[in-house]
Amino acid sequence: MRCFIGIDLGSTTTKSVLMDENMKVLGRGITGSRSNYDIAAAVTKQEAKIGTRFTLFRDRLASNGKAQDAEHLIGDLERTFRLEQFLYMLSELESTCDGFVSGPRVVGKESIIREALDTVFKNLRAEAIGIYGPNAARKSDFFRDIAGSRYMALAEDVAKKADLNFDLLVNIYDKSINEIENRMSSDDDVSKWFVKALDRVLADGSTLNKENITSAMNDTLSIPLDETYVVGTGYGRVRLPFPKEHIRSEILCHGLGAHMMFPGTRTVLDIGGQDTKGIQVDENGIVENFQMNDRCAAGCGRYLGYIANEMNMGLHELGPMAMKANKVSRINSTCTVFAGAELRDRLSLGEKREDILAGLHRAIILRAMSILSRAGGIRDEFTFTGGVAKNEAAVRELNKLVEENYGKLKINIDPDSIYTGALGGATFAHRACN
Repeated sequence: MRCFIGIDLGSTTTKSVLMDENMKVLGRGITGSRSNYDIAAAVTKQEAKIGTRFTLFRDRLASNGKAQDAEHLIGDLERTFRLEQFLYMLSELESTCDGFVSGPRVVGKESIIREALDTVFKNLRAEAIGIYGPNAARKSDFFRDIAGSRYMALAEDVAKKADLNFDLLVNIYDKSINEIENRMSSDDDVSKWFVKALDRVLADGSTLNKENITSAMNDTLSIPLDETYVVGTGYGRVRLPFPKEHIRSEILCHGLGAHMMFPGTRTVLDIGGQDTKGIQVDENGIVENFQMNDRCAAGCGRYLGYIANEMNMGLHELGPMAMKANKVSRINSTCTVFAGAELRDRLSLGEKREDILAGLHRAIILRAMSILSRAGGIRDEFTFTGGVAKNEAAVRELNKLVEENYGKLKINIDPDSIYTGALGGATFAHRACN
């Protein structure tokens, strides 16, 4: 089947969207952006194809009159597929770690280190089923984050018991994870994960017709996904491995992507990892005017990431904590360079963390409102996109400031807003061939 793909290479995450000839979105993919942008683009494109296989499988089951059964089955299958993918990558990581047990610092300790690594990975495999359990809450879906956090916790305990320097195990992991992240899985590997995952699900007390389900899966995996046209965009678009004519600016892609999500969109605010964009579009999603922040990343996702690190919190925890504030601290600067110093000063003066975070979110949105004002203000409908659109505290402050300056307006936020640029890219790809 003909596929049209958009890839948005952001400063922190790379996203992709795959649509068919009818402009139906079949799959989405996301991965952490790497110094090797070619690999990041390839990985996220593969993830979009994986999502497409799930959609095609769901549609195949529904066409056979199994729609109700399909939803429950797909949920179990997706979770189990990710388990198989995780176990495969864990095995690759273990093998790579073993290869790095060398050098003058480990002479005479090789066997002890390998035994320690064996214990760590044995425990990691044992934990994997729980990590991908039916009701498991994961702070991240990226392999590096999940494996890394558990590796460090397990390795520290193992190192103490073995009287090993913990830094040795950390160093081995750091070298290995970089290599694993830049290693692509093959299409054959992906097909094997699907088959293994389905076998696990069907063996787990399922009452569904196993023969029909397996046949539907085999048919789905046999469908060729032809990359008819691929468009790249985003902060790192100049590094994408595409011809020049396949590259579109992120302004154009975010404007068109927002229009595809909400056809009535006239103003778009996108707060990404590295920049903030205020965009005005016409009734066809064509950009009429825009403004961006300067080269400084103040008030963007990177700024929030820095704050999270300073407060020893996960990025996803900032919004919920800010929502608990009783008052909003006045933040003097959204400069990333000075953020840590101001944060520490305020904490030393006894200000509550939640109040400080509420102030930080308001400062970020104030900066965004300034950019929107320079772009021509806010016109109805107004659409908020980018990773920060998932932050409830940022959305709360945006609602307040929009109402204060423009009256009460509805703010469109799609659950998949982080894919807006990639969606615009996929739409440009489709238009290029039609």
